[in-house]
Amino acid sequence: MTVTLVNPAGLPEIPIYHQVSVATGTRLVNIAGQVAWDAEGTLVGAGDLAAQVEQCYLNVATALAGVGGSFADVVKLTVHVVDWTPDKMPLLLDGIARAAAQLGVTPAAPASLFGIVALDVPEHLVEVEATAMLD
Repeated sequence: MTVTLVNPAGLPEIPIYHQVSVATGTRLVNIAGQVAWDAEGTLVGAGDLAAQVEQCYLNVATALAGVGGSFADVVKLTVHVVDWTPDKMPLLLDGIARAAAQLGVTPAAPASLFGIVALDVPEHLVEVEATAMLD
């Protein structure tokens, strides 16, 4: 399986992700929205956006590993943040950086960020979905 990340000419280059991914493989993997629960279902990082982002990305990595994949196979990420305002960007980036350091990767697939009103559990501040392509 190959995922090629591209920033085509004429589109801005964003340091934390690429504008386009081109994937070849045989299995499309859709990871359900991951929230800041550990393996036992306990909330990680109550009230701490960066800690919750970190846990969400770690959970995405765990889900991918469970089907034989890794962040290298991700073709699209979608991030939903409760009560999003631009001043929360440093916390979001900190959480991603912390997860990346633990995983030894830089999750740079195309991504969309949505500000939302609420998630299913009031303590959840963020949810991260992923799509991957595996051989």
